Amino acid sequence: MGQFHRQEVDHQQNMEAISKASCDENDEKVCATITPNCSDIGKEYGCSSNDETNALGASYTSWVKKHPSALSMFERMMTAAKGKRIVVFLDYDGTLSPIVEDPNRAFMSDKMRSAVREVARYFPTAIISGRSRDKVFSFVQLTSVYYAGSHGMDIMAPVQPLTTSDVKYQTRVVDEQGNEGMLFQPAKEFLPAIQEIITVLEEKTKNIHGVMIENNVFCVSVHFRRVHEEDFCTLEEHVKSVLKEYPLFHLTRGRKVIEIRPSIKWDKGHALDYILNTLGYGKCPDVVPLYIGDDRTDEDAFKVLLAKEQGYPIIVSSIPKETKASYSLRDPSEVMHFLMRLARWRRNSSSSRIVM
Repeated sequence: MGQFHRQEVDHQQNMEAISKASCDENDEKVCATITPNCSDIGKEYGCSSNDETNALGASYTSWVKKHPSALSMFERMMTAAKGKRIVVFLDYDGTLSPIVEDPNRAFMSDKMRSAVREVARYFPTAIISGRSRDKVFSFVQLTSVYYAGSHGMDIMAPVQPLTTSDVKYQTRVVDEQGNEGMLFQPAKEFLPAIQEIITVLEEKTKNIHGVMIENNVFCVSVHFRRVHEEDFCTLEEHVKSVLKEYPLFHLTRGRKVIEIRPSIKWDKGHALDYILNTLGYGKCPDVVPLYIGDDRTDEDAFKVLLAKEQGYPIIVSSIPKETKASYSLRDPSEVMHFLMRLARWRRNSSSSRIVM
């Protein structure tokens, strides 16, 4: 980040020891199978009938009553947040950029970049993505926000005091502008194994058309968006066979992607907490964290906000889905309008605080 906060704050790190992978339904680990069922395949390939489409529309109408639009509820949300410290957290894929066939071309629009830039002028803003931190920065190209890659396992945050529990995961760095920051990487001891996994996966899947192995530094993404349905089982077998050789890793699943991650107690929710703590807001009663994301991995952050009974968890979805989010936005276009409205609200509000 171009301008680091230099507040001295206490930070209690809640890291737990690394454990072997296990099937935990609450964490939605995919230890049994990664193959979509028939109905999932129909959705992936857009094979729904008119009746199903109509039913989906009715279902969404019912769903949005439980998770109302953050645009329609904006005034009520901001009235409750007035005079408090808003901190903005954003996912990237499916939130700031549309989901695309080629993950390497998930570019955000100039208008979206402008909206994020405006929000970051008024509120501390962080992007928490499953992508590598460097990859997300190459897409966003803004130095005024914080970045957390690999689902929060690679965080660039403000400088904070080193504590005995997390000192080994932190590294002081200086950016190109000469500003100090703190790299927090709780899974760095897994890097050699991750490189091995990537090499083996690339070899095993080289004959499967459409598969893409993405190195996200502290996790590995296997994109199957362009894989033919008849190759799903083969892909599953290959990924599971590789995982058997690495018991300290587990599988999770996102939108048309399978991910291999180190089995540590760390996710986007922990990343949100870590960033709030480094900003000095960990125990602040008047902070309002606002998290916008579209993926099941974002649910970990939503759960943290619900547990805190603070802030606004916002899901990005045009279809009904199980979520802990309180509010919703349909797509990245609505996200952009929400961010623009948030920045405009701050400009017009003399009583809201600017956090420098």
